[in-house]
Amino acid sequence: MNTATVSAAMVSDSIGSATMLISNYVFPNDLHVHWSMMIVLYPYITGLVDGAFIIAALYYLFDVKSLAPVARFSLLFALAFLCCATIPLLLHLGRPERNFNMLLTPSPSSAMAGFGYIYAVSMGVLVFIIFFVYRPVLVALRKSSRGWLKVLYRVITLDSIDLSDDALKLDAKIIRFLVAIGIPIAAVLHGYVGFIFGGVKANPTWSSPLMPVIFLFSACVSGISAIVFAYIVIAKVKSRPIDHECIVTMINTLTGFFILAFSFEMLEVFSHSYLKTGYHHMVEGLLNGPLAKSFWFWQVKIGSVLPLLLLGIMVLFKIRSSLYTFLAAGVSGILLIQVFIMRWNVVIGGQLMSKSARGYTQFHPQWFDKEGIIAVIIVMAIPFVILFFLGKIFPFWDKDNGV
Repeated sequence: MNTATVSAAMVSDSIGSATMLISNYVFPNDLHVHWSMMIVLYPYITGLVDGAFIIAALYYLFDVKSLAPVARFSLLFALAFLCCATIPLLLHLGRPERNFNMLLTPSPSSAMAGFGYIYAVSMGVLVFIIFFVYRPVLVALRKSSRGWLKVLYRVITLDSIDLSDDALKLDAKIIRFLVAIGIPIAAVLHGYVGFIFGGVKANPTWSSPLMPVIFLFSACVSGISAIVFAYIVIAKVKSRPIDHECIVTMINTLTGFFILAFSFEMLEVFSHSYLKTGYHHMVEGLLNGPLAKSFWFWQVKIGSVLPLLLLGIMVLFKIRSSLYTFLAAGVSGILLIQVFIMRWNVVIGGQLMSKSARGYTQFHPQWFDKEGIIAVIIVMAIPFVILFFLGKIFPFWDKDNGV
């Protein structure tokens, strides 16, 4: 090989190396993922609240009688997770006590502060619904309780023991009214999260008007899946009979919401592909590069296509109740994981793309970090502890009729 050939080869290698460096150039301020795992957990928890409330609303507002076994449980499940909805945000903040500034110096035009107002209204409406739903039960428990529980029931019932027909009819009207206004409040509670991400114009993977819709429908999927899974597990642990018609109704509802959620998720991806905006090559490179496995394999193939096939079989074919219950628990578990992966791909994946439009960064979760894996497990365990204690005060089901 002569000298000219060697020189040409060296120049070619140098150009190739330089091109590779340029194509993977990341701005220094994009090296780190700033919105970490707690910001993944925050929309996931609020989504569970919305989906659980949907189940309760179908019974108390739309009179879907088959959902009676899980109606009250759904309200308590939503309350337990709503109590913990702010924990991921507070842990993410460097100075969590500064959240009180939102109350001391309110700014109605602030999108970030908007969550505080929506959260407060949601909590108030949900608590009042639970009080009115459980009032007959609490009055009965007040008579049979002793000690501090008797005092607690007197406080919760506002020392009222009126269970006349007129009083119960008034309670039913109040419940329907509160549930009716609670549905749009719940939709705004989680749609707001998608609005926050969709309003970040600097990030092309987030800046989409479909983002609030995607977050809202996926929230319904995760919440309904959680109720199905929790109902089956608790019933098995406590050796309680499982209402097959209730499971069927929840699975049919879950199927409808999941079809909408998956359709909008894919529509958002195909829109990017069709429009081919200035950042299209970066979004395409992100989905086929750093997110190829978590998005196309785990979220789409395993977490979406597989449940769609199973749900189709469960809806279209007659299956014996024991197998149907097993499949319902399995599909619900897969969808709970799918929605979490979807949140991960949106929150974490959207930050892997540098503003240089020429490179991607990486994110590796730590076990013992402030927002690490252990912290996520602890935060996710807290709502179940709260739910356990709520169950001691507000019975999930009546002992007499199993509802």
